[in-house]
Amino acid sequence: MTSRIEIIAVSKKFTKKVALFDFSLIANEGECIALCGGNGAGKSTLLQIVAGISHPSEGKVIIDKVDLLQNRKAYVSRIGYMPDEFFAQETMTVTEFLTFYAKFRKIGLRRVKEVIQILGLEEKKDEMLKHLSKGMRQRLLFGQAWIGNPPVLILDEPTNGLDPYWIDVFIKLVFKIKNSGTTILFSTHMMDVAAEVADQVIFMEKGKQISVLENDFQNEKLFMDKLLQFYRKKSND
Repeated sequence: MTSRIEIIAVSKKFTKKVALFDFSLIANEGECIALCGGNGAGKSTLLQIVAGISHPSEGKVIIDKVDLLQNRKAYVSRIGYMPDEFFAQETMTVTEFLTFYAKFRKIGLRRVKEVIQILGLEEKKDEMLKHLSKGMRQRLLFGQAWIGNPPVLILDEPTNGLDPYWIDVFIKLVFKIKNSGTTILFSTHMMDVAAEVADQVIFMEKGKQISVLENDFQNEKLFMDKLLQFYRKKSND
């Protein structure tokens, strides 16, 4: 299989703490990998490094054979990133917001309309962002990351704020996207989502990778039980 993401001994140090310790990972074309763990586990720090927003203190990240530190422009062109927080001009409309990112990716308005429709925002296309619910904002954030059909999607808590219906839509969409060859790396607190879509679930704690569970998709309930057992065990340690 073709390796799409290579994270090699990456660490992130701040003035008073180390947020990430010697993290390594290889993700292949069409794989979906979930990062799980409590607050402060280092998930967002890792995703920001992979997305090219933050540089590692040590180690390196390679996307499609392009090194972040050697050619950042070519590197980030291969990535769609969905942050955990929504930051945007509140008076922009849904269409204006996605059109901005489409132009940045040199994509036409046809794709903007397609993404709006898929994400159920057709009736809100002319609505200002300040009037959107949390769930709608999450869908919009996902839309801007996915609009360019990038080879790599980096999603920070993508299901946060979604109702059960849209979580189900998200799961089906992730399967469709990864089956097209896109590699997906995402963080989540939802064990059921990880069990349904992730080929591999990585548990993190205090900036360290503490366990990796492989999903063969043969028995979703059994895998879900394994995730919950591990999660509860670590919570009680």
